[in-house]
Amino acid sequence: MNYRRPLATISILGVTHLHRQNPFMVAWWSAAFPGFGQYLLNQYLRATLLTISEVIINTLAHVNEAIVYTYCGKFEMAKSVLNPRWALGYFIVYLFAIWNSYRSALIQNKMCHLAELENEPLRITLITPLEIQYIEQKNPKIAALYSFCFPGLGQLYNHRFGLAFYAILWWWVYAALSRAYESLVCLILGKVPESISMLHPHWLLFMPSVLGGAAYHAFITSVEHNRLYRIEQRQFLLERYKNSNIRIFG
Repeated sequence: MNYRRPLATISILGVTHLHRQNPFMVAWWSAAFPGFGQYLLNQYLRATLLTISEVIINTLAHVNEAIVYTYCGKFEMAKSVLNPRWALGYFIVYLFAIWNSYRSALIQNKMCHLAELENEPLRITLITPLEIQYIEQKNPKIAALYSFCFPGLGQLYNHRFGLAFYAILWWWVYAALSRAYESLVCLILGKVPESISMLHPHWLLFMPSVLGGAAYHAFITSVEHNRLYRIEQRQFLLERYKNSNIRIFG
């Protein structure tokens, strides 16, 4: 039998799969950090390019600094620091990333429904000379906690190795350039003014979105891997006992 729409595929980089998403939630994460909505949709290449573009163009346009001044009520400083040479293009790409992720979520929801109807047999294990990949049951809360402690660890728990080390690398960049960990140590020691003064707001402003996005992605991925595990078990048992008089499933 030829299947037009597979539900999932397993490779050396992990499990890539179709699954239902709330389009508004996907669009929200694209608004929080362009590319994050695409990560939720398993569109890893375009998501990675969008996140790199976000960091580079945001830095050139000084968008984060303008946001900080706006929050502080310093509107004139916000206008003066914003670089129009890069800002206009930045906002166009930003809005496109939100719309594109919303639209893709709607389409993937339909594709997921059709793939479930076709019910292509899922592969549960892949063994290569470099890596062993498999679908297993996971704890979504543990996955989210790992990524909340250090973005990328939840993805490593879910066997998305490429994304995991990409996230870990960027988190080190944000932490180092914002001096967030040094500031935290000073805060623990009671040196509050010094803790505040050493922070770099541009790089610090990336961190909440990255932290929340990594935790949410790890949680959702674990939930979906558990769903794929149950589907594969159902397929296996139906095939194994299809000639049996005992009906496990109605």
